[in-house]
Amino acid sequence: MARDVYTRRQEGVSIWVVPSAAIAASDPADKDSFFDPAADKIYRHPTFYDIPEKVGHM
Repeated sequence: MARDVYTRRQEGVSIWVVPSAAIAASDPADKDSFFDPAADKIYRHPTFYDIPEKVGHM
């Protein structure tokens, strides 16, 4: 299923599969240390770019 979902447009070159027990999540209370540095990089948000009228709704 991972192959079908993540490589259907041929953008993948490899798939890593791990048991769900091996996946760790960060604590939501630690979000500031993980995500705050990105807040000052507005170019990462699509609202930074002007989209021409002829492109239409994206």
